[in-house]
Amino acid sequence: MANKTRVMSDTSPATLTADPVGLRVPRHVAIIMDGNGRWAQRQGLARSAGHKAGARAVRKVVTRARERGLDCLTLYAFSAQNWGRPHEEVEQLMALLVEFCEQEHDLLMDKNIRFRVIGERSRLPSDARMAAELLEDATRNNSAMQLIIALSYGGREEIAFAARAIAAEVAAGRMTPEEVTAETISAHLWTHDVPDPDLVIRTSGELRVSNFLLWQIAYSEFYIDPCCWPDFDEAAFDRALQDYGLRDRRFGGLSASDEEPR
Repeated sequence: MANKTRVMSDTSPATLTADPVGLRVPRHVAIIMDGNGRWAQRQGLARSAGHKAGARAVRKVVTRARERGLDCLTLYAFSAQNWGRPHEEVEQLMALLVEFCEQEHDLLMDKNIRFRVIGERSRLPSDARMAAELLEDATRNNSAMQLIIALSYGGREEIAFAARAIAAEVAAGRMTPEEVTAETISAHLWTHDVPDPDLVIRTSGELRVSNFLLWQIAYSEFYIDPCCWPDFDEAAFDRALQDYGLRDRRFGGLSASDEEPR
């Protein structure tokens, strides 16, 4: 298996601290923000309170990612399958999106962060779509880091979108089937202009990818944190980065220590 998954717990190695300075930093980190509902349940609160606490965690992690020098941070905020949740909860999540876009404008401008949305945005309510697009326009020229929010997003849906676009080019005679390569598919994805994630973090201890960036994470490293997303703070993010910095990425090849001596 090309990907490596490490589950952190209270018995994590003592060598892991909250200071990853000096280690290799990933260019692109993608996070499956899981556990808002469970966090709220454990606190005896409504699920909506968990989502609000999760939004506060987003601000912390975005700020820390910028401080650590990442090029790109992708957050899985709302999947294509999440439309099947109760209507009231979906409305609350869309309202939080509008609130985030309005409240975090100054932070993104101050930190020189470009905001982008990937996913089937046509399915978003008009106010949520407008708020996201206004923030995209306002931050379009920011260049220090990209913050990509996956909304109404599904990895299979994205690959199907790319397949349809390629099929249309073949049908129009602009490409032959023999010219379709892995690079062709990558070029037609919603993430075509950003590097694939080096590191995927999932909170709440779940061990699945949940239809997230299925094409792009072929050689990503995985880090599973047992805490629910609202409790994932700057120190937790630093630990994930340090764990990544200690790994030996092979991309299907051999590391120096695996090679036969000459």
